[in-house]
Amino acid sequence: MNGSTLKIPPNVHDHRIGSLHAPVILIEYGDFQCPHCQMTVATMDTLVKEYGQDLCFIYRHFPLSTIHTDAGVAAVASEAADVQGQFWQMHHLLFENQNDLSSENIFELARVLKLDMKQFLDDLEKEEFAEKVRVDFNSGVRSQVNGTPTLFINGIRFDGAPSLEILRDVINKLIYENRAAI
Repeated sequence: MNGSTLKIPPNVHDHRIGSLHAPVILIEYGDFQCPHCQMTVATMDTLVKEYGQDLCFIYRHFPLSTIHTDAGVAAVASEAADVQGQFWQMHHLLFENQNDLSSENIFELARVLKLDMKQFLDDLEKEEFAEKVRVDFNSGVRSQVNGTPTLFINGIRFDGAPSLEILRDVINKLIYENRAAI
């Protein structure tokens, strides 16, 4: 971890698994077309399962649209899926299918999730979802995010490859420190 800090704190508008009151809050700025982010999905799933109530995992959008031309549309699609309670399911499907995030394939993923297609298509056009993606992106810019995935653990930027073992070490240390302070 280095000295860079998160400028926009975790909030109720974030996509999260776990409580904002957990002793460890891990935020990922990600891009649905980033191969490194795709590799991080399994690591985050494992951590969420292992740490339960001691960990809050938050995903924020950081589509690198100049490199990944469909990442922005995919981020908006995940927001549209969220309206129907399927953010995390769409999140996983988008990463699993990141080599083809064309509109046609995104529509097929929505069908796989059995989303109400009329509502999904209408929601894709809503400015509020594109704005949510922009807000996440801008919060990353303010926090000096310049690539994906970028992780913040309890507000401090984590640099380096997010391997499961290294993240476990950091999380265990923070949980220990939290319990020792009580």
